[in-house]
Amino acid sequence: MASGKSFITAFILALTLSSMRLSLGARHLMQTTTPVAPNLPSIPSLPKPTLPPLPSIPTLPQGNVPLSLPQPTLPSLPPLPSIPTIPTVPQVSIPPLPATSLPNIPSLPTIPTTMPSLPFPPSPPPTSSP
Repeated sequence: MASGKSFITAFILALTLSSMRLSLGARHLMQTTTPVAPNLPSIPSLPKPTLPPLPSIPTLPQGNVPLSLPQPTLPSLPPLPSIPTIPTVPQVSIPPLPATSLPNIPSLPTIPTTMPSLPFPPSPPPTSSP
């Protein structure tokens, strides 16, 4: 896998260096040659279009409109029907629910907040020197 990574690194390095040299060569060519503008042909002038005259708008005869018009009358409406009476609903009594007792929730154990002291191993007896 290391050889694959080194191959990719070498390829990217070669691509970078070649593109730098190509761009430097292109810049050198652009600076040494003077660009010559191409000779473009002249555009001929187009003829002006002539439009026909617009037709005239005919005048319409004016009509006589009466100033007051007879007002229409509304026909009389029949009387509204009466609303029927709604029968009453008998009252129903609901029996009482039986008393239920919930189970006791166990209490959570308490976590000690102090660290217990660790006993140290006994120290070895001192060595006696002769």
